[in-house]
Amino acid sequence: MFNDQIVWITGASSGIGEALAHTFAREGSRLVLSARREAELQRVASELNLPAGRVLILPMDVTDTAAAAAHVQQVLDTFGAIDILVLNAGISQRSLARDTSLEVDRYLMDVNFFGVIALTKAALPAMLARKKGLFVPISSIAGHVATPMRTGYAASKFAVRGYFDALRAEIWRDGLWVTTICPGYIRTAISVNALNQHGQPNNRMDDNQANGLSAEACAAQILRAIRKRKREAYIGGLKETAGAYLKRYAPGLLWRMIRNYRISASDLP
Repeated sequence: MFNDQIVWITGASSGIGEALAHTFAREGSRLVLSARREAELQRVASELNLPAGRVLILPMDVTDTAAAAAHVQQVLDTFGAIDILVLNAGISQRSLARDTSLEVDRYLMDVNFFGVIALTKAALPAMLARKKGLFVPISSIAGHVATPMRTGYAASKFAVRGYFDALRAEIWRDGLWVTTICPGYIRTAISVNALNQHGQPNNRMDDNQANGLSAEACAAQILRAIRKRKREAYIGGLKETAGAYLKRYAPGLLWRMIRNYRISASDLP
């Protein structure tokens, strides 16, 4: 299914994005790798062992939404099309709402939501013209279950889910599709890079993250969800994925569980 497909992955320099690059490469895909850190993109590309003509390194900052159209055009000029757009770039949060500046909340939305939809809007016309294409936005279990110290992050991931649910309903008759991915605890540096109340890196690995599903296993499940043409997929351990089902079927029980979470000094940045 993925052989010779043009797959564009944002946030490809580490974590889930890097694991997806390796997984799609093994499937025979042609890749576009994007993130802010060009040196890390070069490292990932070198480890894929793909011929130079099958991988494009395209450094970008998703918050520079004015550049989205130019980035899309560069991919089209190189490969002629975009078959799968994996919207994986994102950043998390570890801070209480009462302590968090509005600038931090705005930045979380800029990275996790506005940067995502700007690239989507820029790529959509070419996909519609071909009547072919797949969007794979990476939301989160936090886009279903909002927990303490993730107010802005949860809001951005709820927004991603809502936007792409509506987009899927708009474009499916045109031959396009959306598979929204909601990861739980995946063993990446997301908690280390998460923003504190001042917009600085948290610089700590959460225990849940350290004991989470590997990025490689997550990537394999993402490809499985795409193959099955799922509308949405929960990926992670039993605890967090169960939370998403509780939100749907027993929201009162879930609320009682969340409200009893005790924030200790060790939780605070």
